[in-house]
Amino acid sequence: MDKDSLKPLIETLIFAADHPISFEKLMNVLEGEKRDEVRTALNELLVDYQQSRRGFLIEEVAGGFQIRTRPEFSPWLKRLFKIGFQKISKPSMETLAMIAYKQPITRMDIEELRGVDSGGVLKTLMDRNFIKIIGRKELPGRPAVYGTTKEFLEIFDLKDLSCLPTLKEIIMPQEEEVAGEIAEDNGASGDSVQTQGRGDDSGGEGHGQPSNRDGAGEQGGS
Repeated sequence: MDKDSLKPLIETLIFAADHPISFEKLMNVLEGEKRDEVRTALNELLVDYQQSRRGFLIEEVAGGFQIRTRPEFSPWLKRLFKIGFQKISKPSMETLAMIAYKQPITRMDIEELRGVDSGGVLKTLMDRNFIKIIGRKELPGRPAVYGTTKEFLEIFDLKDLSCLPTLKEIIMPQEEEVAGEIAEDNGASGDSVQTQGRGDDSGGEGHGQPSNRDGAGEQGGS
């Protein structure tokens, strides 16, 4: 199959997939096609979308490729789907960050770092499919170890875990902001992190931002 025929076919497969489709999955479906020709057609398709004035992009996220709405159109999409802001509590975001950077990690490890019981927060993050149990540690009781999901990568617009910002990138802007607040004698700080839906479906998945999945609040439990 020539390149001009491959490009619309690849576009169709990406559009039809429920989740980001990996290059290997594309190759499995396009059995018999040459790997370098498929890669060339895919790369040209990415450029076509980037350079066009269409309302969509094809982005590499969560280990695969996905058609996503352009972020500049999110205000209108929020109106269409009546997507509002959903708060992720500071404890939830703090716990999610610990898991993302230190996975695989046990609940005991998380609670040692946070200094408080984390059962309810872990349940909330699992309900939202941000994290999952990825195994058991070879210790008495074989405690569960947690890691992030592919959906976490998709919602936070990450190609893979190596794309997580470094701690320096996270800490330095915060330090600069605090310094600016002190200089202005304005020490206000926020209590939560807000998330915003992507708006290209009723689920409101986030493009480059966390999404509002189920609206679940913090729950008790273990």
